[in-house]
Amino acid sequence: MVIVGTSQYNYKYGKQIHLPYSVGMLYSYIKSKPELASNFEFEKTFVFRDGIDDDITKSKNLDILLCSCYVWNWKITTHLAKEIKKINPNCLVIFGGPQVPDDTRGFFENYPFVDIIVHGEGEYIIENLFKTFLDDKDWSKVKGISTRSFRTAPQERINSLMDLPSPYLTNQIWDLVDKNSEIDWDTSWETNRGCPYQCTFCDWGSATFTKVRKFEEERLMKEIEWFANNKMRYIDCCDANFGLFEERDKKIAEKLKEQSLEKNFPKKFGVAWAKNTTEKILPIAKELRDGGIIGAISLSVQSLDPTTLKNIIRANIKFDKFSDLTTIFRKNDIPTYTEVIIGLPGETLDSFKNGLETIAQTRIGSFLWNICSVLPNAPMNIPEYKEKFKIKTIPSPIKLRHASLEYIKKDKIHEEEQIVVETYSYTTPELKQMLLYAWAISTYQNLGIFEHFSNYYHQVKNLSYMSFFDILFEYCRTKNSIFSDELKIVEKHFDELFEGKGWDHYDPTLGDVNWPIEEASWLRIVPDKNKLTEESRLFLEFLENKMNYKTPTFVLEDLLKFQVFLLSTKDDVKELKSGIFHFDWKSFFINNSNEPKSYTKKYYFKNMILERDPLKWNYQAVFWGRRALKYKAHPERIFEDKSFLDVTPLETEQKPSHSSNWDL
Repeated sequence: MVIVGTSQYNYKYGKQIHLPYSVGMLYSYIKSKPELASNFEFEKTFVFRDGIDDDITKSKNLDILLCSCYVWNWKITTHLAKEIKKINPNCLVIFGGPQVPDDTRGFFENYPFVDIIVHGEGEYIIENLFKTFLDDKDWSKVKGISTRSFRTAPQERINSLMDLPSPYLTNQIWDLVDKNSEIDWDTSWETNRGCPYQCTFCDWGSATFTKVRKFEEERLMKEIEWFANNKMRYIDCCDANFGLFEERDKKIAEKLKEQSLEKNFPKKFGVAWAKNTTEKILPIAKELRDGGIIGAISLSVQSLDPTTLKNIIRANIKFDKFSDLTTIFRKNDIPTYTEVIIGLPGETLDSFKNGLETIAQTRIGSFLWNICSVLPNAPMNIPEYKEKFKIKTIPSPIKLRHASLEYIKKDKIHEEEQIVVETYSYTTPELKQMLLYAWAISTYQNLGIFEHFSNYYHQVKNLSYMSFFDILFEYCRTKNSIFSDELKIVEKHFDELFEGKGWDHYDPTLGDVNWPIEEASWLRIVPDKNKLTEESRLFLEFLENKMNYKTPTFVLEDLLKFQVFLLSTKDDVKELKSGIFHFDWKSFFINNSNEPKSYTKKYYFKNMILERDPLKWNYQAVFWGRRALKYKAHPERIFEDKSFLDVTPLETEQKPSHSSNWDL
């Protein structure tokens, strides 16, 4: 019997970690071949990073080690293979997965403990490798591999996915991990394979610019039932373009909704939506919404600069259409988000700010950003491409959003990615400025701290969003405040990033997780409603004086009250939040009006976070609650108390007393 070890290391988030799906697909395929099933015995898959030393010890009698390699497990996987080779030199080490380079120059010199690397889809290749292992071990007969001596012809892609058994429906995934452990297993899932696009920054499982092949519908419906019956909380859909097949994907969404409502599982369906999303996916999103499992609809742009888009071979939907879609989805209570990649070749500081200005005007649900990184098999990693656009990179610890601090502390090996720090179109200092503007849009506009301030001045005074944040930066650098304190933290964070120290940001007052910097900033600024109100008033005074706007005090006080009213704050956990305002701010912001109308209104809405434990509140607000928009209420989501009537004329009311002097 040939003993096979496998690895697919991942990070743990609380009690959650992904099942080893890629290894599971290989295992189920081998088990479906009687000759191979009777000759090869698979051990449990190595999944937990903190078990690396035990994993090495367990491997002294392995005949074969199969390693599934990704950017988040490359260093630990190479460490595993190197150490196993020391104690078990006859073990055949096989690497596969997206992190295995297609360009093998120098690979075997750097990683001499690896015997074979697999290029592309693994099922057919592993089958042929195992057959050859039982035969004469002449690897040159196996397509789709490289060794230190040769590279064979490519293996044809798997056209009929029906040939591949499901590791879920066979229950064989439980052969690879402990089903009865204390872990909440998350599941990866494919409904199709391939991606028709060729964006240069992307390598979607080495399947970019390929024909999309679908798994059969009956299998998918049964797998959804399996997920529900096995209490899978989170389904991580690995499709590059979910929603591409409208009719079929709607049936998938209907089945997910049915199972979630009937069995309370799954809890969430995470997915990369079809590029250039249109309203045609609305019926699909509605099904997921009604099942309570939708994350958010992506309206991703990556960049809005024409030169940059040409350089990365990407075409976006038109801005007008983009803006229309955000409105359509918002009216249907479906969260949306957009993503940008900071530092793409062709981007300049000015073009990036112009792109952020456009995004801010759409009032998208969530705004996410990442610095450009170069993946091994992405077109951006081709030497000629890097030379053409003068791309410079540095190694940096990978970004681990919300990973458990306790778990990471036990991790002896830190994974790295190659982040871009300079191209022909920008310098490193300019890239830092791009990051600062992205952070500001995320924290103050998108997460809502100053959202209605900036919207007000944009609507009434035609002040651009970028000008608004330039004023905020000036304020932070000339006045002491909670906002200036936060800017210092963020600037230091970005300085350390470019020193190669990575994205990790821990604050023991916020909880035992690695926070994205914009979420940590939000959590530090918003907890005290009264302090936030006073500090915001001082900033508005600064802005009014600088721009000589002379907005009446009672207008700004009412706006300030409305802005803070819509934010989730730790010191306000009443089940129903309500407030009386002297202007119809709801209509003003929804209709993008030029002036707020003077009507006394009583607004109310159901508080989205009732948690009183301060650390759990943080998680509910922006860890789990970010895409669900629990950190703030949109004007569309608040209600007006029609029974309330205040006939007191506004002009006879007492002006609010406070310590600031508005320049009127």
